Amino acid sequence: MCSVTYALCIVLIKQLGADFSLTESAEDEFEISFVCHRPDDLDILQEETEFSKKELQFLYRAFKNECPSGVVTEDVFKLIYSQFFPQGDSSIYAHYLFEAFDTNGNGCLSFKEFVAGLSLILRGSIYDRLNWAFNFYDLDKDGFITREEMMKIMKSIYNLMGKYVYPSIHDDTPREHVENFFQKMDRNHDGLITIEEFMESCQKNIFENLRIFQELH
Repeated sequence: MCSVTYALCIVLIKQLGADFSLTESAEDEFEISFVCHRPDDLDILQEETEFSKKELQFLYRAFKNECPSGVVTEDVFKLIYSQFFPQGDSSIYAHYLFEAFDTNGNGCLSFKEFVAGLSLILRGSIYDRLNWAFNFYDLDKDGFITREEMMKIMKSIYNLMGKYVYPSIHDDTPREHVENFFQKMDRNHDGLITIEEFMESCQKNIFENLRIFQELH
């Protein structure tokens, strides 16, 4: 899911109008001065995120150009993704992603919420990214991931991809992925995945993949 969310965040940035490479080298290419678009708490956002001041200015200009009101509604959020996935139905996944970004739950995505989420996903530590991913899966925010929640997420991802992907997706494919997910992460087999189980399993997989990569080289 993290890779899917990462890709969709890049899609969102580009659709907002920002040709934003997310690298420090690219930052030097921009000489930006638009005080009228500068949010009052730009300096605070720089301290709270992993973006530079120029990157925040650039993102804010793109954000305001697309959303003059200063907020993104869920309908606009869904529309952005639907334009990039015409063969599938991106609305359900976009709904879950919107709720993950909308941290105060008011139904509108502010610039502060937008860049805070992007910073975690794109430049956060492994712990930050995994914590964000767990909260994304935990749809009812009760501190556990259930099979039902995971199934909803998996179905939304396959709906996003559409019916014409290759190889073709069978009806049982989402359920198979959910069962595989729980076999790896549900250590005590109680049908619930805690944040501790999630973190431990994900980090173990990361280290195992790194070990295999090093052995191959």
